[in-house]
Amino acid sequence: MPFMLNLRKGAGKTLALMLTLVLVACATATPYQPNLYGQKVSGGYSDRRLADDRFRVSFAGNIFTSRDRVEGYLLYRAAELTDQNGYDWFMLVDHRTESERRTYVDRSPRYDPWYGSGYGYWQPHWRYYRGRSWTIWHPHYGHRFWTYDVDVRTVEKFEAHAEIKMGRGPMPEDGQQVFSARQVLTDLGPTIERPKS
Repeated sequence: MPFMLNLRKGAGKTLALMLTLVLVACATATPYQPNLYGQKVSGGYSDRRLADDRFRVSFAGNIFTSRDRVEGYLLYRAAELTDQNGYDWFMLVDHRTESERRTYVDRSPRYDPWYGSGYGYWQPHWRYYRGRSWTIWHPHYGHRFWTYDVDVRTVEKFEAHAEIKMGRGPMPEDGQQVFSARQVLTDLGPTIERPKS
């Protein structure tokens, strides 16, 4: 029996270490990369040509990527496409940013004993002094106690989409959202983080 208990503790520690390493590796904002399945860090840009001078561009971030970064990377990708296709400027015809928010409620991991299958549902219970009297706490009945604490966390992911129309020559000045591709590449270039190899 002691061997099995030690084996279980060792396996539990190994699993906890592996999960921690996975979480640390994934705890990074989405870099500027194509959005492909199976990447080290999820998210990235995608685009689809609608016409010779029009594209649908998207950038999806993970839960560590801010809305500003998602929208900046979308703008950078639009400028990059404009430049690669031989155009000078692009206009945002349609633009929206979506957010997905999820709230997770987990029971506190601070106390969850396991004494082996021979003990069934037996768990320890306590008698403690609260206020002016003694109180009994048992996991299956009685008062609320620290083992029922919960961890509540909310995570949010952003995804930006835009349809762009590209052009050459002088930029239109009719109040539209028009950007010089080279200016955007120059201004945002230093802020772009690419995937680490």
